Amino acid sequence: MKKYYTLFILTLLFSNTYATESSDFNTEINTFLKKHVSNGLVEYEIVKKNFKEIESIYQKIGAMNLSKYSDTEKKAFYINAYNMIVIYQVSKFYPLKSALDQSGFFDKVKHTVAGERITLNVLEIIKLMKRYGDPRVHFALACAAKSCPKLANFAFIAEKLESQLNSRTRLSVNNNSFIQVNNKNKEVKVSMIFKWYAHDFQKSGKKVLDFINKYRKTKIASSHSISYSNYDWALNKR
Repeated sequence: MKKYYTLFILTLLFSNTYATESSDFNTEINTFLKKHVSNGLVEYEIVKKNFKEIESIYQKIGAMNLSKYSDTEKKAFYINAYNMIVIYQVSKFYPLKSALDQSGFFDKVKHTVAGERITLNVLEIIKLMKRYGDPRVHFALACAAKSCPKLANFAFIAEKLESQLNSRTRLSVNNNSFIQVNNKNKEVKVSMIFKWYAHDFQKSGKKVLDFINKYRKTKIASSHSISYSNYDWALNKR
């Protein structure tokens, strides 16, 4: 009996330690984003001057152990990891006019994420999209460009993830610069994200407009023709 009691106590202590580490990590990200992000824009110059702040988060992303994480917790972790690595990498090489100024920013430079060496593209496509198949994730990720969905100034957490993803999606598809509707000419110009990741938005025979209208306040007629706006890769700097 004593043996099982000891095992129970050790398990409880481990679970509490894991929960505390996860909470502390999210709090650190939340504090950082509220401090340095406003209206989707990042004060990279100040982050660069206080680089140890973002570097601390970056190191924790690499050292994180996800073995006890639920699927939802992993999903939130990977979203946060993507956004923070983007900020880390831009700040490291700042001043930059665009993330694309650094060769291989998304597809060649590898980062340690929960013990794995992967690129940002692998993090987005394999760890998030292929695993969860949730197109709303595209509106939670920010690629350091003006045409990206706006970077949230808070951490994504498992307990609120559904509402957070819905909120970020609604914010993007109701943004007039992200979705430009011309009812007179029956035209709508949408972000290139809907072209690059069309397969994510067209599951089960759905059309891109079906997905957009699900989150739009003012619905777009299915008769509208769709075109794609140019993507502005200029840095989302504050």
